[in-house]
Amino acid sequence: MYHAVGHRPAAAAYGLSVSPESFAEHMALLDANGFTPLTVRELGDAWRSARAVLPPKPVLITFDDGYEGVHRHALPSLVEHGFRAALFVSTGWLRGRYEEEGALDTMLDWDQVRELADAGVEIGGHSHSHPQLDQLDDGRLRHEVARCRELVADELGSAPASFAYPYGYSSRRVRTAVRDAGFAQALAVNNALASRDQGPYALRRVTVQRSTDIGRFERMVENRATFRDFARERALTRGYAVVRRSRSAVRLARPSREAAASRV
Repeated sequence: MYHAVGHRPAAAAYGLSVSPESFAEHMALLDANGFTPLTVRELGDAWRSARAVLPPKPVLITFDDGYEGVHRHALPSLVEHGFRAALFVSTGWLRGRYEEEGALDTMLDWDQVRELADAGVEIGGHSHSHPQLDQLDDGRLRHEVARCRELVADELGSAPASFAYPYGYSSRRVRTAVRDAGFAQALAVNNALASRDQGPYALRRVTVQRSTDIGRFERMVENRATFRDFARERALTRGYAVVRRSRSAVRLARPSREAAASRV
């Protein structure tokens, strides 16, 4: 899972960015070590088919949010190696007529998204305004997911099949909303490799960031990452999950309490 690719990304995007040189080095390692990149749609289709066989050493190369550097810096490396990938866009962050506030750095415009799609990059959904979906009420949750899918379909001519949860956060309610909107599979984070038994709406990924050196990257993709490689990320994820569940329970209960009070 990548985010921004650039030499000097904005401070808010820096930690989850990689330099163009590092990205090129990562792609060269995948190529030299015999990996076969797939789109998320291809992986989902294969795992739903009892007869499908994945290629040797399959890997997903994914980008979240929709930063401009994916087109400027990552696409040339992907094309050089003949690699497929997937880009998950927050449609309200992309430059153009649907643009809203909140983007952390320079984002793609829709022409660039179309060029990425034409180059074989799967375009998936990542919500409209990049909220924590599990903190939204049902109406806003449905809007964020459906609006994103609608805009991608309108701009590209076909509806996206895959979704990635903003911040990696989901819940049973969020996963149901994503499925009901028409997405066939969805990606979380969890800093672990994806496997078929996780189900199509909770597939895991590992995070590549500015601090990921080539040795750590190789351990990750070869499934040799140690507990120390992800100890900090996993501890933060577990702790914040408890906080988010508590916040969500309070937020979702508030309308019921207010409604009850109005009847007294």
